[in-house]
Amino acid sequence: MALTLAEAAKLSTDVLVQGVIETVVKDSPILQRLPFMDIVGNSLRYNQENALSSVHFYAVGETWSESTPTFTQKSATLAIMGGDADVDHYLQQTRSNINDIQQQVIALRAKAMRHKFEDAFINGDGAVDVNSFDGIDKQIGGGQTVSMGTNGASLTVAKIDETIDKVLGGKPDILLMSRRSRRKLKALMMESGVVEMVQDEFGQTVQLYNGIPVAVNDWISDAKTVGTSSDCSTMYALQMGEDAVCGLQNGGIQVEVIGAVANKNATRTRVRWYCSLALFSTVKVAKLIGVKD
Repeated sequence: MALTLAEAAKLSTDVLVQGVIETVVKDSPILQRLPFMDIVGNSLRYNQENALSSVHFYAVGETWSESTPTFTQKSATLAIMGGDADVDHYLQQTRSNINDIQQQVIALRAKAMRHKFEDAFINGDGAVDVNSFDGIDKQIGGGQTVSMGTNGASLTVAKIDETIDKVLGGKPDILLMSRRSRRKLKALMMESGVVEMVQDEFGQTVQLYNGIPVAVNDWISDAKTVGTSSDCSTMYALQMGEDAVCGLQNGGIQVEVIGAVANKNATRTRVRWYCSLALFSTVKVAKLIGVKD
């Protein structure tokens, strides 16, 4: 069963691990919603659904035809992500009465891990960085793609709706875009007189589009080239779950106190995560390319 990191944190008895997960999840709309499947070993081979099966009406006594979804066999290998947090003994001893320096340093490392995952979630490419995993942009590829035009164009409601309509089996769980694109979307909604806002479990205000949460990823570039335009961005409509976009991990986020560092007056704590990303169905995601300001 796949769980979000926030749900998994509730099951952990390690206070430090809980704190790291809370730091990672708090400001990340992706990690707040993306479920993670724990796997055995370092990779998962799975069947990716390419088309839904069909059903028909039949007459009494008529021969029934078999219909199953079409699949492509895929594999995802866990990537090793993490870093060390060194805390100087002198600072910890002399200044921890103001703020616990060790907790602050580990929290900063956790935020860096969140940034790295959010970047890889969009832009990850194992062919470019053999130590990374393939992100959602590469996994969608040229399929399930809507374009604003040959050379890109300003965002429109019609194109957003067309992108959403490409996602089958239910509405997307999230619309993911750059900050520039979100500003444009909000302006379009204000022009129409319909602005939907809700508050999430972390007390943050979330914009909605037709009931779908609108989220920002700071690693979605506004400088992509489409045709003759080099100032384009991409918007993603994603379903998340064990049958759509799903995270993979082995052991979850781990925090290990390495101890005293041999060559300096410091204590080292290591934060690591064996993780990856799987797209179990190509029809449950879509992207809109060529989005200009």
